[in-house]
Amino acid sequence: MAKAVRGVILDESVLSAAIGDGWSLQPDADPLLRRLRHSRIPTGILNEDDASAEKVGLLKKLATTYSFRYFSFNPFSIDEATHDIREAWGETEGHILYVVSETKKEACIRLRSCSWLTTVVKLNSGSKCEDWGLHINMLGELPLTICNLIKKESGNDVLKVGYIMKPSREEDFAKRGAFPMRPTQNGLCFVPLIFKLPLASQLKGIDLVLHKATDEIVSFNLNSSSELTERVTFSEGMQELKRYLEHNPQCCVIDPFDKVYPVLDRLEIQNLLCGLPDLSTKDSCKIRGPHHLKVDTFNEPELITRLSEANLSPPFIVKPQVACGVADAHSMAIVFKVEDFKDLKVPVPAIIQEYVDHSSTLYKFYVLGEKVFHAVKTSIPNGDMLMKLPGRNGQQPLLFDSLKSLPTATNSQSGGDDGSIAKTSAASLNIDLVNDAAKWLSKRLGLTVFGFDVVVQDETRDHVIVDVNYLPSFKEVSDDIAIPAFWRAIRRSYELRRTN
Repeated sequence: MAKAVRGVILDESVLSAAIGDGWSLQPDADPLLRRLRHSRIPTGILNEDDASAEKVGLLKKLATTYSFRYFSFNPFSIDEATHDIREAWGETEGHILYVVSETKKEACIRLRSCSWLTTVVKLNSGSKCEDWGLHINMLGELPLTICNLIKKESGNDVLKVGYIMKPSREEDFAKRGAFPMRPTQNGLCFVPLIFKLPLASQLKGIDLVLHKATDEIVSFNLNSSSELTERVTFSEGMQELKRYLEHNPQCCVIDPFDKVYPVLDRLEIQNLLCGLPDLSTKDSCKIRGPHHLKVDTFNEPELITRLSEANLSPPFIVKPQVACGVADAHSMAIVFKVEDFKDLKVPVPAIIQEYVDHSSTLYKFYVLGEKVFHAVKTSIPNGDMLMKLPGRNGQQPLLFDSLKSLPTATNSQSGGDDGSIAKTSAASLNIDLVNDAAKWLSKRLGLTVFGFDVVVQDETRDHVIVDVNYLPSFKEVSDDIAIPAFWRAIRRSYELRRTN
């Protein structure tokens, strides 16, 4: 399918820069190398064989680090290098994309005799290289160039998916094979969208935009009386994307911003969960959201009355109303006594939520289009065990950051070893009930990829949904199962929206 580019050769001139008496990487080289490593396109580094030992050492180290091939050549006799590349990559159809700086004009002209498709990086804007081949102004443009070539060769059956998310999240997805530049089996090729470049020019020809908008939240004003859509302030780059999508409705996006907003606000999530239909089973097992109460201050005089009216009793778990995107969104507390709400160090407005005893077992569910997967994880122990944790001071509030470390118990404190917990959890979870809830949530949220966490209450066996989030990593599900499901969900969402 992808005959347009069968390999990429990076000339040393686009990677290395002389710094004093030594050598270092060019700006933007590292992000490109990381993306090419996971692109499913063979990549090599080409260097002249008379280069200094220090330069050769730097380039060979890069090749090893990123799993590339290292090739050397004589500028006046290139046959040996091209032979080595053919030996390494075979004689399959398609272009070798040679990426070179405009400073290497003579070598470039010689190497063009190999019928390589030359891409010139104009590191020096004053140089003239119009007749050398394709031109880009920075290395960050190369993935888009590659995907454009693949799309041109493969036709309309291939969709270009432009994605935006923070580098650590991109790396996590990419290293699992989720963002290949070569087309997937269902015809998707992925290209990063870069805020350093005008988005409008990158989005021309992009069929579908995948974003993690929560990575680009600057502020969230919950005290505003305006609509939820107006309370969130995104980075300049994400605002530019948002404006583009508003003015170009033909561009499909996963997912529309208005579908994402509700999962940014824990109160919105709780109110949504209150609408869960009656999904009770024959054995009276039911699924629901947790009892909860929103507070603007922990020192309000009627707090005890309001807690009672909300069917809340100790212990409580307290979470900021903002669910993600800001620094303290995951600063939480478990409170064992009503008196300890005074001066509690959790950002307000906050959600006071019932603490559900669940034998330290959490079920993470992932909805990828029409597919639902789940994984079992060890969770926070029951309330009575929490008060006995080493280092605890009686019933004082337990403060923690849910992204960094959860309060945990030993195997003996949580009731057994990991194997016994897994067996018990498998017996207690009603998978059909949760799958029904997943379908209901999918319809209500209108999201392509989302996740939610479920705990099973010890006494009642109620299945309680304690969290909902957008575009989770779903890393607990095997990549060979989850990644193809992820691709199918993206393609299906595109086709449904284009049809509608």
